[in-house]
Amino acid sequence: MSAVSRSEKPTGRFRRMLDRLSSSQEDLESEELREDAETAGCTRIGDCQDRQIVTVTGTLRTVTLRPRAGVPALEAELFDGSAALDVVWLGRRSILGIEPGRKLIASGRISMSRGRRVLFNPKYELRPLGGE
Repeated sequence: MSAVSRSEKPTGRFRRMLDRLSSSQEDLESEELREDAETAGCTRIGDCQDRQIVTVTGTLRTVTLRPRAGVPALEAELFDGSAALDVVWLGRRSILGIEPGRKLIASGRISMSRGRRVLFNPKYELRPLGGE
């Protein structure tokens, strides 16, 4: 894909149709996630800075149980089309509804751990699945 983002390209009907036909499925899903974040009024994960209080939305890519300092921790990777961040619930082995492919909105303070954005014990809201 070129260095020009889609939002900076001409937005004619023919141009949009060509873009959709020439884009990969992953590009189309990423664009849809970015649009969802914008319409929900959430901060894009790619724009989040260390120690910033944010509300982000996206799709959970992975969910794993990974102990931290001997304490159970449920970790999930949240992707919004611009970047990914790790969402960590300390002291939890599982949370009903937290599963790969699920959309959610999460709020809290961003921290950086090993070069990745992390949101510890966020407030969260599960988004409805397509059929709900």
